[in-house]
Amino acid sequence: MFAASSPHFSRASQTEGLIPAAIAVLERFPTSLLSLAFRVAVATVFFRSGLTKIASWDATVALFDMEYMLPFIPAELGAYLAATLELGAPVLLVLGLLTRPAAAALLGMTTVIQLFVYPENWPDHILWASILLYLVMRGAGAISVDHLIARWFSQRTA
Repeated sequence: MFAASSPHFSRASQTEGLIPAAIAVLERFPTSLLSLAFRVAVATVFFRSGLTKIASWDATVALFDMEYMLPFIPAELGAYLAATLELGAPVLLVLGLLTRPAAAALLGMTTVIQLFVYPENWPDHILWASILLYLVMRGAGAISVDHLIARWFSQRTA
């Protein structure tokens, strides 16, 4: 329908080259920046939740007792563990220190929340779980204390 010299044909072949070029640019994006963004994003969600828990401790324990009703631990212990994890693990994630264990702990917490507390909030939970699973699998990246420690140990043993 279009001749090879048609302007429509030349525009189509020009745009075909843009897609591989865009992919090449994206493939050069440092994964360490992606890991840092993931760590900060998911840490913010959990840290804010932890701050809410300690801001009104009696209300938090009441929520664990009357609404969350976890079947395997007492309400006060659940509230204490949740607040501790939600305030401690995000700090580790932002620093990139013990990233895999911190992310694994929050992934476990996300699973408990999904199964026993708010199953209807699965869109949020799957987003958190995806980010946390990435961090468990890939680690903190080069912009982290974990990376500095690994580099220090590798230089000492070399």
